[in-house]
Amino acid sequence: MNKRKTLAFVRLAFGTLVIAAIIAQLIYLAQHKVLYLVNFFSYFTILSNIFAALVLIISGLYLLNGRKPTPAQQIIRSATVLYMAVTGIIYAALLSGLSLGFLMPWVNDVLHRIMPVVVVADWLYQPTKAKLRVKQIPLLLIFPIAFLAYTLVRGPSANWYPYPFLNPSKAGGYLGVALYSLAILALFYALSRLMIYLGSRLKRHVA
Repeated sequence: MNKRKTLAFVRLAFGTLVIAAIIAQLIYLAQHKVLYLVNFFSYFTILSNIFAALVLIISGLYLLNGRKPTPAQQIIRSATVLYMAVTGIIYAALLSGLSLGFLMPWVNDVLHRIMPVVVVADWLYQPTKAKLRVKQIPLLLIFPIAFLAYTLVRGPSANWYPYPFLNPSKAGGYLGVALYSLAILALFYALSRLMIYLGSRLKRHVA
């Protein structure tokens, strides 16, 4: 099997794994009568993994069919790499010691540990052909900023926050939330600049 087909099947396999993990978690929550769909899809982890799965599956199919991704699709792929990298880092730094609640351990491992590594490794092995530029960083930050705004607007009315560092009652008030948010946005920006630096130097292994 050549490199193109191998990379395609690896992407398809991991993309399918994410979808299977999310479906399994939904079924598990429904069985325990604790499934709240809006809350479930209000986790950055869930959304970033869904984006990553779709990108992996679509890019895998493109490789098999010999199709080339458009510049817009390559920016979307860069965004998913960034989001998954942040997902893995924030989990390791702020969330790994917390109770899983009704999150199944193997699903937790897939979404928080395995997939961030897989997505970043995939990009390091096969970076986007269209190189990311500094002026495109604001495009990558639209989703994280929108997610933050949505969470802070919905949180008080729903009396629910996806993460303790976004909950004013657990983060030291809104000042604490603001400091956490600024630090995480700075992480997004720093990783974006790192992607720009590495993207201009890394070799693509599949034509």
